[in-house]
Amino acid sequence: MAKLLILNRLTGIPFQSLLNSDWLMMYVKVKAKDVRFTIPVPYVFLNVAISILSSKFVQQSANKWTKEHFERKNIDFTIPLIDKKTLKPIVQELKNYKGIVLVDVKAKDGTEVKVRL
Repeated sequence: MAKLLILNRLTGIPFQSLLNSDWLMMYVKVKAKDVRFTIPVPYVFLNVAISILSSKFVQQSANKWTKEHFERKNIDFTIPLIDKKTLKPIVQELKNYKGIVLVDVKAKDGTEVKVRL
């Protein structure tokens, strides 16, 4: 694969290659009886989702929204904190395994879901 090198005009320092960075995709394929579609998910979206889900506001809100339900069911559980510093390197490492299938599920009704890097 050819690498694209773009230099910053002011500093002359190369930007990260567009073909080698966050433009890589994860593909979600869904096959049902009447419908087939593929959703390309760029790693950029995964990084944004990690940033949103690991924010204190979202985690506090999730605990607040589920607290009443857990109290009614007598469950002593709080949603654990999601650490962005732990998840980001995992996404970075996934980029090295292009083509690997992470999820391959087939239901009894014939529905299939496949997640491939």
